[in-house]
Amino acid sequence: MAALALAAPPPRQWMVEPARSIAGILSLVGARRDLLAAPKGDGRPVLLLPGLFTGDRSMIPMRQYLSWLGYRAQGWGLGANFGARTIGGEAERLFARLEDVAADHGAVTLVGVSLGGIIARLAAHRRPDLVREVVTIAAPYAGDPRATNVWRLFEWMTGERIDGPMVQDRLREIARPLPVPATAIWSASDGIVNGRICHAPDEPGCRAIEVVSSHMGVQHRPEVLLSVARTLAGS
Repeated sequence: MAALALAAPPPRQWMVEPARSIAGILSLVGARRDLLAAPKGDGRPVLLLPGLFTGDRSMIPMRQYLSWLGYRAQGWGLGANFGARTIGGEAERLFARLEDVAADHGAVTLVGVSLGGIIARLAAHRRPDLVREVVTIAAPYAGDPRATNVWRLFEWMTGERIDGPMVQDRLREIARPLPVPATAIWSASDGIVNGRICHAPDEPGCRAIEVVSSHMGVQHRPEVLLSVARTLAGS
């Protein structure tokens, strides 16, 4: 599957990300009725993977919501997501976490935001025996990482070069069709990553769901929470 060569979102979209994120959180109040009417869960384990530089706290609203619906929603428990530490040499920590959860409750559904979604896909490729399903949210796995406004910051903070051979090999692995069912939630108005590299239209077994959202705080948006709930209920 060839990677898409696209540009990063324009600066004006990036500049309004914080305001859009706050607006999205506030919109939860008006969406209460719809959120409460979502299909109930079946008790399956769901592991939530946070985005770049964030940890389990950033996933608390989603974890609480999915737990209320009836899923065994849990944080990944690996601290802040710095990419190299988790995707690279310490990936075994994530696999060990998956093994523990799966041993207690069965194959795990992975829900990952941005970089967390990329890591979720890597885990599903390498340990499909432990993963039931993958849901990515605003995860730029299907194209050139330069189609984002944070790739230089990512390199500086993680010490990884996105054009390095090891990173390129991982990106190709991650972009391959998954061996488990998958859903990619994306937004054309994302101000940090080009939404078109957050899904691959020709990927077998992966359904794309478009929402209207900022990148920051995307996991708190009512339409995203509902999309995750409905996806899990239908699988």
